[in-house]
Amino acid sequence: MKTKFNFKTTILALLLLVAGSTATFAQCDKTATLTSSTTNYVDDKGVVQRSKEENVIITITPTDLTIVPGDDDHKMTGKITSKTCDWKVPFKEGKSVIKSTVSGNGGDEKHATVTIEGKDGKVTLTFETEETVGKKIQVVADRFE
Repeated sequence: MKTKFNFKTTILALLLLVAGSTATFAQCDKTATLTSSTTNYVDDKGVVQRSKEENVIITITPTDLTIVPGDDDHKMTGKITSKTCDWKVPFKEGKSVIKSTVSGNGGDEKHATVTIEGKDGKVTLTFETEETVGKKIQVVADRFE
């Protein structure tokens, strides 16, 4: 049996694919803010070592990363050096990996990797640095916009 090539169907499918890809990509170039009320400190196996109740605000712009934990004394900021972004459903299903050199108020620089992962509508951010191997900081977003 011969399959009939349908030009209109092919064009429509390509337009939908491009529109969906553009919407997902555009979301990655916008400023996003994640807020959380609990910070978990985990080991390299993902086991929570301790938790701390605190309000955390993470802001990601197309060029910068800012992390403000419970108090401004530990605020960290840095330029984004690389970013990958693959969200099927914006801020709900997908993943971003951001690399940045961040520094705190004391001026100490850290080479950070921030992984933001959305699964089943739950968004988790994991922060790790080259300088603290085996230790990660993880927050679950109360709000991600």
